Amino acid sequence: MLRRQDVGHRVVVRRIVGVSQDRPLFTDALGELVELTETDLTLATPKGTLRVPLNEIHRAKRVPAARRPPAADVVALELAANEAWPAPTQATLGSWILRAAGNWTGRANSALPIGDPDRTLEAAIDAVEQWYAAHGQRAMINTPMPLAAPVNAALDARGWTARPLTLVQTTRVTTMLEATTARPDLPTVELADTPTDAWYAMVADHKGGLPPTGRRIITGVREAVFASVLNPDGAPIAVARGVITGPDRWLGLSLIQTAPTARRRGLAAHVMRAIGQWALQQQAPRTYLQVEERNAAAVALYQKLTFQTHHTYLTREAP
Repeated sequence: MLRRQDVGHRVVVRRIVGVSQDRPLFTDALGELVELTETDLTLATPKGTLRVPLNEIHRAKRVPAARRPPAADVVALELAANEAWPAPTQATLGSWILRAAGNWTGRANSALPIGDPDRTLEAAIDAVEQWYAAHGQRAMINTPMPLAAPVNAALDARGWTARPLTLVQTTRVTTMLEATTARPDLPTVELADTPTDAWYAMVADHKGGLPPTGRRIITGVREAVFASVLNPDGAPIAVARGVITGPDRWLGLSLIQTAPTARRRGLAAHVMRAIGQWALQQQAPRTYLQVEERNAAAVALYQKLTFQTHHTYLTREAP
C-alpha cells in the first residue's frame, strides 16, 4: 500500500469497480499521487484528477517516473516565476524563500521550499509557521513536485491541507506562435508598459479585489508588458500580462482574462500571441504559465497552443 512518502511520485492504483459472476472487476489508474488521507487518495492523471476511496483499492504501488525535467531545471523555473510575481515582503530560510503580500494570491503569500533550509525539515516548517504568525498570516508552503515530496509528507503528518493542484506548463515562444494564426477579424491587441485603470479594474473583478500590494506585484518586474483588447466603447474585453525574468529569460504569462460576454471568440489566444511576438523581440525564447489542473477550459486552450506540463505544485495550508 502507498505511504505519505509516496506523495508527489508516480503510482499505479488497481481498484475494484464491481463484481461479475462472483469475481471482482478491476480497473487501473496511473498518475501522480497528490494527496493521501486516512480515507482516500487523489491522483493527477492525464484525464484529470481522480479521487479513490481506500476501501476500493485492491493494490497500489509506486512506479518509475515518467520523463521529468532535471531538478535544477525545476528550481530555475521556480525562481524565475518567483521573480515574475514579486511579493513585497520576502525573507530567506537557508535557500527557502518566505513571501508575504497581505494574503493577495497564494503565490505571493507562501514559502517556496527549494534547496537546503539550513536546518532539519521539521525545524524548517516550525520556522515557516513562526514567520507567518509574526506577519499575521496563516502559514502556506508551495511544494513543487516531486522535488518537494519530502516536504509534502511532513506537512501531511502535521495535518496541513492542500489547495487544488497547479500545473506549471511551458513551450517555446516560436512554437506557440506557430500554433496560432493572426486574427484580422478581431480588434488589435494594445500593448503598454504600464496598466491602465480599466486594465486594473478587469483584473480586480476577476481576483475579487486589487489592494495596493497587488498593484505592486503586477508592476514589480522591469521587463513587462500589459495587453488589452478593447470593445468599440474603449472598455477592455480581454487582458493579459507578460514579464521576462531569470537568467534564461523566461516569458511568464499571467492574468489571462476574457470578459464573460466576449468568450469563445479566440481572444485569449489573440492576446497571448501578441505578447509572444513582443517576447521574441526581447529575445525571450521560452514561455510558461501556471494553471489549476481543474480548470479544464484553460488547460485545453493551452494544450492547443502547445503548452505541456513541466512540473506541478500544491499550495499547502497550515491547520
